[in-house]
Amino acid sequence: MAYALALLCAILAAIFLYCEKIERFVAAVILKGMASLCFVMIGVLCSPGTEVARKIVCGLVIGCIADVLLNLRKVFTEKGQLIFLVGIVVFMIGHIVYLTAVVPLCSNWLMCFVIGIVLTALLMSWIFKRVTAKPAFKIFGVMYIGAIMLLNCVAVGNLIASPSAFTAVFAVGTVWFLISDILLILNTFGKEFKMSLRYANIGLYYAGQVLIALSLKLLK
Repeated sequence: MAYALALLCAILAAIFLYCEKIERFVAAVILKGMASLCFVMIGVLCSPGTEVARKIVCGLVIGCIADVLLNLRKVFTEKGQLIFLVGIVVFMIGHIVYLTAVVPLCSNWLMCFVIGIVLTALLMSWIFKRVTAKPAFKIFGVMYIGAIMLLNCVAVGNLIASPSAFTAVFAVGTVWFLISDILLILNTFGKEFKMSLRYANIGLYYAGQVLIALSLKLLK
């Protein structure tokens, strides 16, 4: 059932991208919400019911809500920037929830956090040279990328310290999520919007969230 939902998620995401391309934005929001609901359902089905699993499922739910918010900016264009910022904040909360789930599994979380802060500074320095954004977006961008970078460092740290099917799948999911977000920022605030980057952004995002949800099936 979980794999059938993963396939359905991919199909709905593809139709969502088509609707967005032809500017059927209301339909696109609905389809994106349905695609995101699929990875939430995967998480619920795969969850073993532990504290870690419950937090990860909570993170999936928050991600689903943020997905809808981000695309509502194209429906309510007059409030587009505000809606985008709110969506980013909600996504950041989801990353923090994921972080609270996996930090207890980390044998050296302090080192992971230090590495995460350094990598965030380097990544944001690289991104700011390639995008043009208002100060508010830059501030939220640093906070957001910081949260997901810390999550990636802890996830990869857990994989290195305690290799398992769960830590491997979860880590790959978070890395794909991070790459997806970088593509989103470059495509949204860069010099030119490219549909190819949008496809890559959405594809990696859903693949990442689905892997995070499926990792619960491997959690012991």
